[in-house]
Amino acid sequence: MFLHGLPGVGKLTIGKALETLTGYPVFHNHLAVDLATTLFEFGSPEFVEFREHIWLEAFARTSEAGLPGLIFTFADERSVPAGFAGRVVDAVESRGGQVCFVELVCEPAELSRRVEDPGRRRHGKLASAELLSELLADGTLTRLELPADYRQCTLDTTHSSPDETAVRFVEWSADG
Repeated sequence: MFLHGLPGVGKLTIGKALETLTGYPVFHNHLAVDLATTLFEFGSPEFVEFREHIWLEAFARTSEAGLPGLIFTFADERSVPAGFAGRVVDAVESRGGQVCFVELVCEPAELSRRVEDPGRRRHGKLASAELLSELLADGTLTRLELPADYRQCTLDTTHSSPDETAVRFVEWSADG
């Protein structure tokens, strides 16, 4: 399960709710980012290459190991090379797995409120509505481009609890 969307939509919180429902572990995007930034400057070519290597290697290894599932959280931004979603699909499907993309969205006013939550600072996440607005305006935060003809579930988290959103996704995935 590849959960993606803007900072503050609830990716990690919903990922944890899905973990409770499914038993699949959560691989939070910040784990790779935090590791890569201990060695390289964020956005440097070395950082970008190493971060993607961590992500893809994790997907490949869990697929090879036959884990029944994995939940990955991701916020696309311009340092992620084009075609990343396709490389994820290749890494997983070439080993017999399947990727389910889940885009989480939220109304702008609620998103601004959520981003300001003090708990986000503890995890080193973006925690400023003003900075979020700047990153959206200058094109730093982007929308994930999926491989052609790849199915995706889009869930609006504005008025739903993380548990309700997780249940809606599980119901959607069971239908198809």
